[in-house]
Amino acid sequence: MNAWYFLCLLSVVAIFIAFTNQYVLKLQTTIAITTGSVVISLLLMVLASVSGGGITASIAQAVDGLNFNMLLLKGMLGFLLFAGALEIDLHLLRNQRWEIAIMALGSTLISTIIIGYFSYWALALCGWDLPLIYCMLFGALISPTDPIAVLAIIKKMNAPDKISVQVEGESLFNDGVGLVVFSTIFALIFTGQEPTFTGVVELFLVDAVGGILFGVVLALVAHWLICRSNDSSIELLITLCIPSAGYALANLLDISGPLAMVVSGIFIGNVTRTVGFSEHSQQTLSHFWHTVDAFLNSLLFILIGLLLVVLPVTWTEAALGLLMVPLVLLARFISVSLPYLGFRRFRTYDAHSIKILTWGGLRGGLALAMAASIPHGKLIINGVDYHTLMVMMTYVVVIFSIVVQGMTISPIIERSIEEGKNGQA
Repeated sequence: MNAWYFLCLLSVVAIFIAFTNQYVLKLQTTIAITTGSVVISLLLMVLASVSGGGITASIAQAVDGLNFNMLLLKGMLGFLLFAGALEIDLHLLRNQRWEIAIMALGSTLISTIIIGYFSYWALALCGWDLPLIYCMLFGALISPTDPIAVLAIIKKMNAPDKISVQVEGESLFNDGVGLVVFSTIFALIFTGQEPTFTGVVELFLVDAVGGILFGVVLALVAHWLICRSNDSSIELLITLCIPSAGYALANLLDISGPLAMVVSGIFIGNVTRTVGFSEHSQQTLSHFWHTVDAFLNSLLFILIGLLLVVLPVTWTEAALGLLMVPLVLLARFISVSLPYLGFRRFRTYDAHSIKILTWGGLRGGLALAMAASIPHGKLIINGVDYHTLMVMMTYVVVIFSIVVQGMTISPIIERSIEEGKNGQA
């Protein structure tokens, strides 16, 4: 089965799970699809052990042949980030620009360092003596909250505006920041360059600042074209060029495509939408990108679940993954709490802000794609390839995040909504 046919089949399965879920389990769609695909993977593995697994081998070969890293990081991510950024309210974002900027940059870096050191010590206690910089790479890939997973739940819950814009804004921007941090550490480990402070700062700034500036340029060009078009179909196609050709060009220029998509999406969604589109075209724009977002989300999360079929699962690596779960949550709590010590000197925030940002900081396909990009055979530890160890540990954290945290975040948000209503009464 070639990759295109397999993706078409997965799309049908994802939509079927989502359709069934609305009448049976009634979970959030992202959680339902991920859980369903994990169950399918486990059933396929059981079937393989009983019957020899011809079908399972074919599916595993098809999943492995998709190149998850390329599919997400070089393709789907641009569309998903652009679609999410289109819905960001610039007025609310501006009111909390310092909070979002500090958490997207500061909290991501703090979390990377904490997870790096914590995982270094924890793995050493378990007899896995990984070099510290390799643990920092794990910290970099697992620290960013995945906007794809986060936004789907926050939108469904109708969370309070102040919390919603913080979660959405931080997750969109820390995604780009996290990729830049990961790319910087990755280059230091695998390109053989001597790490210098100047070199690291230069690499970081070129990637991040270059991505932001490129996003502004993309948005301005698209804005000019849309404002001079009278055809709603052409206007829609122009927006489609941003996460396709624009994202590809950013990758070719070695600058942050994710940050470019976030910046251009916010500009198009807040500026161009009001002056370049008619009222009917605005509705069409929203419906179109909601549909694209929902479809790609469904496809992505069924792929995340099915990755279990191709992972070299062992009890040891799964246990190490479970060990990382509390470490990642603790690092997230510390990295969010520290900025709030300063924030609360100037503003009043929801009493549950830190809880929602900590427990709602889901990890998803982005972390898995970064882990999958780590080359094979560069480091063998206790007879296990470093690539395999990172992918397996990341997978366990991601599945726990989406399924367990995703299913249990609702009561915290509901409590916040209820207290907000009582406060207004």
